[in-house]
Amino acid sequence: MKTQENFFSRKSAPERSARMVETIYGCKWSLTVYQLLANGINRPGEMVRSVEGLSTKVLNECLKKNVEFGILNKMTFNELPPRVEYQVTPFGQKFLRILDELEKLQLEIDD
Repeated sequence: MKTQENFFSRKSAPERSARMVETIYGCKWSLTVYQLLANGINRPGEMVRSVEGLSTKVLNECLKKNVEFGILNKMTFNELPPRVEYQVTPFGQKFLRILDELEKLQLEIDD
């Protein structure tokens, strides 16, 4: 009598999304930036002034990564002096919901 065995190929993490999560979680300031945006603070200068220890250089690197991943959208206004604002994209909203679920899971693990 032959037994039928099921073989599954090794599943690896989705390369692009895994890199995105690692980069965002690896950036000490990304979650703070999301919190600032949720509170209506969407201009870089205001962000730097609102958070102790956050420098303009580090903030710009963080914002650039988030724009590249499609989490944030950069809006540049043709004004003098130039004005830049950031907003969460529809994809970013989905991504932030996933981060919230990860946080809930961590709280369950901690309890």
